[in-house]
Amino acid sequence: IMRRGGVEVTVASLGGDLKAKGRSNVSIDADVALDSVKDKDFDAIFLPGGPGTKLLREDARVLDIVKKHAGAGKVVGAICAAPTVLKEAGVLDGKRYTAHHSVKEALPDILPDMVVREENIITSRGAGTAIHFGLALVEQLVDHDKSDEVAKAISFE
Repeated sequence: IMRRGGVEVTVASLGGDLKAKGRSNVSIDADVALDSVKDKDFDAIFLPGGPGTKLLREDARVLDIVKKHAGAGKVVGAICAAPTVLKEAGVLDGKRYTAHHSVKEALPDILPDMVVREENIITSRGAGTAIHFGLALVEQLVDHDKSDEVAKAISFE
């Protein structure tokens, strides 16, 4: 969705292996190792959810990147269980958010919305809301017209 919206995307892996495996053994090829871009400033960062979220929460580099970008007013997106990483980084304090119901114990104030925008933080519930989330990111990073254009191009109404 973001690439369709003209957003330049860099996918980073936590380790040196550029293959990342997610839920249901879905593999994705990362562009770079996190260490090679950890000091770079991006317009936005996006944290995926799923079972690997625990690794993100435990990685000081990830927490530092989240804090740095959120503090600079950059867009910070998190979907599914990934808002728990935002909490761990201390950037959810006093903010409205949503997340997957499976993390309700860690994030008791989850809103039922598909996507929640609170200042520069954008959260979404999970795979079933991923298109809404992607379009919200395109709208925030590009503009509303581009988001509408992408929605029409993928027959999302």
